[in-house]
Amino acid sequence: MAFSAYFFIRTLLFISGITNAAQQQHPQSKSINLGSSLSPSKKPSSWKSSLGRFEFGFYQQDGGFSVGIWLVTFPDNTIVWTANRDDPPVSSNATLALTMDGKLILRTEEYESKTIAISSEPASSASMLDSGNFVLYNNQSNIIWSSFNFPTDTILGNQSLYAGNELFSRISETNSSTGRFRLNMQRDGNLVLYPTNTIDEYTEAYWSSNTVSQQQLHLYLNNTGRLLLVDNSTSIIDVLHSGSLSENIPMIQRLTLGHDGILRLYSHYLVSEVAYNSSVRWKVPEDFCDVKSFCGLNSYCTLYDDQPRCRCLPGTDFLDPNQMSSGCERNFADERCKGMNISAEYNMTSMEKMTWYDYPYFRASITEEECRKSCLEDCECDVALYEESINDEPGYCMKQKLPLKSARRDLKDSPSSKAYFKTGIRNITIGSDNNANLDPAKPQVRITSKKAIILILVMAVGFVTCSCAFLAFSGVFIFKYQVLKYEWLLENGSFGLTDESTLRSFSYNELKKATNGFKEELGKGSFGAVYKGTLYKGEKLVAVKRLEKMVTEGEREFRAEMHVIGRTHHKNLVRLLGYCAEDSKRLLVYEYMSNGSLADILFRGPERSLGWNERVRIALDVAKGILYLHDECEAPIIHCDIKPQNILMDEFWTAKISDFGLAKLLMPDQTRTFTLIRGTRGYMAPEWSKNTPISVKADVFSYGVVLLEIVCCRRNMEIDPSKPEEIVLINWAYRCFIDRELNKLVRGEEVDKKTLENMIKVGLWCVQDEPALRPSMKSVVMMLEGITDISIPPCPTSF
Repeated sequence: MAFSAYFFIRTLLFISGITNAAQQQHPQSKSINLGSSLSPSKKPSSWKSSLGRFEFGFYQQDGGFSVGIWLVTFPDNTIVWTANRDDPPVSSNATLALTMDGKLILRTEEYESKTIAISSEPASSASMLDSGNFVLYNNQSNIIWSSFNFPTDTILGNQSLYAGNELFSRISETNSSTGRFRLNMQRDGNLVLYPTNTIDEYTEAYWSSNTVSQQQLHLYLNNTGRLLLVDNSTSIIDVLHSGSLSENIPMIQRLTLGHDGILRLYSHYLVSEVAYNSSVRWKVPEDFCDVKSFCGLNSYCTLYDDQPRCRCLPGTDFLDPNQMSSGCERNFADERCKGMNISAEYNMTSMEKMTWYDYPYFRASITEEECRKSCLEDCECDVALYEESINDEPGYCMKQKLPLKSARRDLKDSPSSKAYFKTGIRNITIGSDNNANLDPAKPQVRITSKKAIILILVMAVGFVTCSCAFLAFSGVFIFKYQVLKYEWLLENGSFGLTDESTLRSFSYNELKKATNGFKEELGKGSFGAVYKGTLYKGEKLVAVKRLEKMVTEGEREFRAEMHVIGRTHHKNLVRLLGYCAEDSKRLLVYEYMSNGSLADILFRGPERSLGWNERVRIALDVAKGILYLHDECEAPIIHCDIKPQNILMDEFWTAKISDFGLAKLLMPDQTRTFTLIRGTRGYMAPEWSKNTPISVKADVFSYGVVLLEIVCCRRNMEIDPSKPEEIVLINWAYRCFIDRELNKLVRGEEVDKKTLENMIKVGLWCVQDEPALRPSMKSVVMMLEGITDISIPPCPTSF
């Protein structure tokens, strides 16, 4: 009987919540008519609900304005929904309008229009409901669009999160853009919290409802604060929070995934006519440090007075000291596995009370000293965790490679574990490390020996002496070289293309004669065909590109642009030798590349024509060429069309990037022109299709695709119905990486496994959908050269 009564009351409360939801489908609310508009700079700047609880309109963010819904709370309003949350804020000149043709659009000061609500039919009116739901109605007063169906980081009372949908946290308290954590209502009935850039696997989760159901479930929050998992027949499968037993107190319920990764249920109580105060009723997880990736890579989370702090692991420093969640990187040169005496080059620094959830590559039952020594002598080991046994038997030793993603330190509790971190000797400062003054339980202080200090001083003095001698010799040599060069120029003058630091202007007839009437075509590019030619009685082979799709441009401007491009000299760029600007004719003269394009060689057939070492060298050559365009030119040049067809091979098989100068010859409306002309499908970064500003990171994405093609000797997309998982190279490469089956990508070819893994990791970092996650080309070159470590890449969003 007691159970039946309890079940009856619980069902009654749930039905009450559903009834309230149904009643709010068409509440008494203010109608927003067609032609209504809002502006941040003048009233009205928002549309209010009938009771003034919620408002829809412009709110301030990062020096501009975003469009969203907020609850009127004290002392600051609470944002519960944001439109196009990853778009940059707009200026005060923007306008939000419900147009006469039934569309809800945002007009910016650049006269661009962005749709806020996409509906199946034109709207006849709109309303901001007191439930916090903004809706559009058709001419039969039926709801055709609802903000409740597109939650961002929050659901409100009488709102559901359906199977297959997710909440994404904000970046910070003041920035509504997509953050680092997500709440997934999985189709298997489980409600799970993950870091954003992870796959839906239990090993990546940091909290779960552990719900098992034969049907798809959805998360439902009713007006009393009951948080339920319900099936399609409205049967309650699980109660996450029982809510309030009193329905007489006016409250508004809100479930929000915070920027810190904590899922919190708030109750808002009325404190004035329209303003609400709030209190936290329920949260998971309880401990900040249980949130995976709360601190960045190679850092650990610890609590001081119940407040979380992020600290770097020994031997690492913060990437950004002002952003403690940014993660840490090594502060010493990593010289492992290079034939040296490892134990003489590294120290082992211990820290007690450390734990983490990362999976080790080695686990064995040995003593603590054996564990420490094993990691020190293992060139693959960065850190070892030793857990003591509860009996007299040896504990367990687990060896890891960096980066660590989920480390924490429990100062109050005392887990019987100790971590040993491998740290370098060469650049250690005498005294404690940079974390010791912040951590009550300081790690061991590492002090270099007297013998080592004397050796360092001797080496430093010798280096300075040799450097001074070398500089003096170099100065004399350069001076004499310049004198001889100047005398030679005076004696011989400038002959044709001998002085390659200056572009030559050709006439159209000269180039027509040089190419024998444009007879021998080498290939076609984005802007026209390329022809083989000879200059100076056949003494110099050249490639002449005739620009057929070039915009109309004055001769003076074209010549000036040519001289800017002509000053870009790098061994991995095809050299521009001259040009023709005669009437409307525009031609470019390049050095001749005798071995064709990388595409011709790479995709020649099933048999590889390039060995592994050659592919590694070519990948680095291409990266250095792009780095020069981005960082070392007078003005950065975005190539916009990096692909194997635009990478040419000279007679010595040196890879050189072509067509890089054409990016500077476009009209001022470069973004739109780039989108229509410059990109090649399969190599274009996602931002091309999002109408967002294009940066050098677009080239980084294209390079990532090319790098994976070089490694795997296949195109980025190959249709093979028998192997559907291998069609898209990016997806297949990531799947092989997480499954530790990289040998599949090279089809059994004998390659250096460490280099293969590093190149795949670099490629996966480069093809991240979010430009901010992609490394710079400088970082790419350093990672390929082994100068910097490569952390584990997250899953590309498009995967």
